[in-house]
Amino acid sequence: MGRTRVFGMVLAGGEGKRLMPLTADRAKPAVPFGGSYRLVDFALSNLINSQIRRIVVLTQYKSHSLDRHVSQTWRMSPLLGSYVASVPAQQRLGKRWYTGSADAIFQSMNALSDERPDYVVVVGADHVYRMDFDQMLQSHIDSGLEATVAAIRQPISLANQFGVIEVDETNPIKIDQFREKPNDPKSVPGDPEQALVSMGNYIFTADALIDAIELDGQNESSSHDMGADIIPYFVSKGQAGAYDLSYNEIPGATDRDKSYWRDVGTIDSYYDAHMDLISTMPIFNLYNSEWPIFNQQINLPPAKFIHDSEGNQGRTTDSIVSLGVVVAGGIVERCVLSPNVRVGSRSLVTDSVILDGVLIGRDATVRRAILDKDVIITDGASVGVNKDRDLERGFTVTESGLTVVAKGLLVRP
Repeated sequence: MGRTRVFGMVLAGGEGKRLMPLTADRAKPAVPFGGSYRLVDFALSNLINSQIRRIVVLTQYKSHSLDRHVSQTWRMSPLLGSYVASVPAQQRLGKRWYTGSADAIFQSMNALSDERPDYVVVVGADHVYRMDFDQMLQSHIDSGLEATVAAIRQPISLANQFGVIEVDETNPIKIDQFREKPNDPKSVPGDPEQALVSMGNYIFTADALIDAIELDGQNESSSHDMGADIIPYFVSKGQAGAYDLSYNEIPGATDRDKSYWRDVGTIDSYYDAHMDLISTMPIFNLYNSEWPIFNQQINLPPAKFIHDSEGNQGRTTDSIVSLGVVVAGGIVERCVLSPNVRVGSRSLVTDSVILDGVLIGRDATVRRAILDKDVIITDGASVGVNKDRDLERGFTVTESGLTVVAKGLLVRP
């Protein structure tokens, strides 16, 4: 019997409107995260760690930085036929973009026909999590079903924000119903406080997926979406199963970060996911070397903390600090500092996410903010101190009071 052929498809065409201004000139999966990563690195790392080594990344909107990142970071040895390749919208079916996630696969059907896999793993590109897809694949094969949806337990009060999976009480692997953002979500059998919701990750028997995608492509009334159209199709024919992430065992995982999954689709959830990284006992542990999250290896000197000419000591507490950072006489607390950030004398930076190349001058204050790449905070300027002033200057301020400064802006007092 030949070796099972598994093919990975990463859906990375998302526009990410709710992450503006971070997505003003980059695709959502290319948004930097955690100092040294981009969001797409989590999906790709999970696939690679699961021994899936033939992968295409389906890109679309503002994909230049994403394509560059994939080509520079994810170079696989071709010796055994391994690769990670970006596949842009090819307009094979006429001059149009992808109209949905299922249409992205439909327009990239040549990738499937070239590989002729037995199974296809389809994953989103903008979630932060660890998952062994090999365990999910085994569950899919054992079930005998054509489609399996990765599911995570969420409090029933939050379930109306997701696609809710309702399983058969006598056969908790089989999906009875799949409903998008219902007002009356059904709980997990035996767990009335929790509902099963879709993670946006799927495994399909390849022939069944091809048939479903082609059928959907001919349906003019379809929205051509994996969650809204393809999965309900498999549910309707009794061929959809659920795989509960709580059964997924990750080497090196702790009880605290087991089954962690966060959809970073909004500015507030993006910020909260960063705060999860820096707690003393991290809710998501970047330092699990048994299941590494891979990233681009950049050639920069180590971080440095020095006192200024007046003797003020540069110091950082409860923070992630990347290569190339210099804190000279400033104070940084509960922050994520990305590569090449500079913090000057007597400046105070707290509870913030600072992206690559940001320069924070002397006597500046940054509170509860996200500063996109190459922002310059001049001497004496502040961000996040006066929200009305932040709005007047054209910055984004979320309902929770988080200030976001767009890429490359110069901030004066």
